[in-house]
Amino acid sequence: METLALLPRPRSCTPTPGRHTLTSQQHILLQSEPAADLVGAAQRLQAALLDHAGIVWDIAAASVMGENPGGACLRITHDRIKHDQGYELRIEPQQIVIEASTSTGMFYGVCTLIQIVEQAGMQLPCLHIVDWPDYPVRGVMLDVSRDKVPSMTTLLELVDMLASWKINQLQLYTEHTFAYRNHPAVWANSSPFTGEEIRLLDLYCRERHIELVPNQNTFGHMTRWLMHPPYAALAETHDTFNTPWGITMQGPFSLCPIDPGSLALVESVFDDLLPYFSSRLFNVGCDETIDVGQGRSRTAVAERGAGRVYLDYLLKVYEAVKRRDRVMQFWGDIIVQYPELLPELPRDILALEWGYEADHPFAATCPQYAASGLQFYVCPGTSSWCSLAGRTDNAVENLRSAASSGLRNGAAGYLITDWGDRGHWQMLPVSYLGFVAGAAYAWAWNENKELDIAQAVSIHAFRDPTGTMGRVAVELGNVYQVPGLAVHNGSMLFWVLQLTFDELHERSWQIPTVESFSAALAAIDEAVRPLSKARMERRDASLVLREWEFTAQLMRHACRRGLLAIAPSQPGSAATRRELDHELQQIIQEYQKLWLARNRPGGLTESVARFEHGRIDYQL
Repeated sequence: METLALLPRPRSCTPTPGRHTLTSQQHILLQSEPAADLVGAAQRLQAALLDHAGIVWDIAAASVMGENPGGACLRITHDRIKHDQGYELRIEPQQIVIEASTSTGMFYGVCTLIQIVEQAGMQLPCLHIVDWPDYPVRGVMLDVSRDKVPSMTTLLELVDMLASWKINQLQLYTEHTFAYRNHPAVWANSSPFTGEEIRLLDLYCRERHIELVPNQNTFGHMTRWLMHPPYAALAETHDTFNTPWGITMQGPFSLCPIDPGSLALVESVFDDLLPYFSSRLFNVGCDETIDVGQGRSRTAVAERGAGRVYLDYLLKVYEAVKRRDRVMQFWGDIIVQYPELLPELPRDILALEWGYEADHPFAATCPQYAASGLQFYVCPGTSSWCSLAGRTDNAVENLRSAASSGLRNGAAGYLITDWGDRGHWQMLPVSYLGFVAGAAYAWAWNENKELDIAQAVSIHAFRDPTGTMGRVAVELGNVYQVPGLAVHNGSMLFWVLQLTFDELHERSWQIPTVESFSAALAAIDEAVRPLSKARMERRDASLVLREWEFTAQLMRHACRRGLLAIAPSQPGSAATRRELDHELQQIIQEYQKLWLARNRPGGLTESVARFEHGRIDYQL
């Protein structure tokens, strides 16, 4: 028992006497009416037994096997198991029994049993597990619009991994990367998802008890639409506008909320997108409408207030969603600034309270939603974006804070977000740490709040029993702290690569010292030193290794670039510039190869252009 590392840790796990020896020529017995409801879970167990114990168990219905309990009995019972996602697992010397009241609970019981088989092999410890989740909804949201659109192979493999950790909702954040039938100009050259691909993914998710929820921004973050002539007139502004972060941005960005054409466009998008999803939920975005009131709606905002203008538009979107028999989700960052308006929201709407820093005030915002009577999710993040290797400590604390605050205030769900701001430079495996931690915290907070993250990531994400990959992910993900300069929602090393030297000095940040960049170089080398000891049992193990080596290479380049930025005219700088320019060209070549190993080509050119932007400093 001491060697088992289950993810998520179950609510109750009690050792019992003896061991169960797996033998061949046994059965997976289905006790359910209809038995077909359990076939998917049984097949998953059957495959795991073959892969990890080398044995074949056939699948049989109870009516065929009579009283013979077989090797494993999967039993639906409505009397003993009250929670619809709960299960009991008993491993006894002579048999294995999983009981649940639904096929979903049975699936989760099988997932736990498979983890035990993976770690224990032929000799299973006898035990009794009683388990059910804290949060009824435990989701992951992937950004597929800035700029990576994952291949179907990448997505399906990720769905399998998330399902094994009892994640039950998936959202693909979409701005323009769906093949809208009536709007082909918007998705041209972006390698979008087609309707048929979404149908396939929807079915694949449902078979694994995951709800694929459509996610389409409909207010802010509409640049990809408004940049095209057919939609340009709907923009709030095409001029520059001020942001809450103290920088100026160039429009267009948001739809104009007082233009009737904005809602007409949104409804057309709904009709192109929604028919391919079986879910009745729909995330309409509506976050970060930061330019509203600085363009065409300036007078309306001055007369009625920014909150009222926002709410009026939001309610129109809500009515459009309701007419299509869906339940609307929306990001709550704007409306929560106007708590007096929360009671005006319909009771059948679902607010998504997001925040990505360790100190995000979930403890203050969650009670606001609860007091208003609104259903809401807490939505922390993986901290992978704008960071290169992630921000381990920030991510863990952000995920923990969301889980505990949401649970205290009756949140209906927990959605782990994974964004791709400014080119989506981070490799997919960087996000695994956040997915693992969030899946654990959302299932059973008390039992998982002290989870050994490095061990769990290594075993369950990287399939590395040595523990090496988990430690590398944790340590490389904490290098963001070494330069000693905290950057909101990102890392200094990331921004050193994103900005030219002039742009860096224009920011109000203090550039790290020579000593700080040198310390970061040493920390990077130390973090990845154990990579050769990893023994990943994954199909893509060699690719994962390349991705982490590349990430370390990118971080080293950022440190050397930072050292040059401190003293760009020092003796020998010309040679340093040539060396860094050559190195960056090699980095770009490897980046392109790694991108195409998991993702479609759409967006790659734009992502690479952000690397090219910094080369100007090497050309002087």
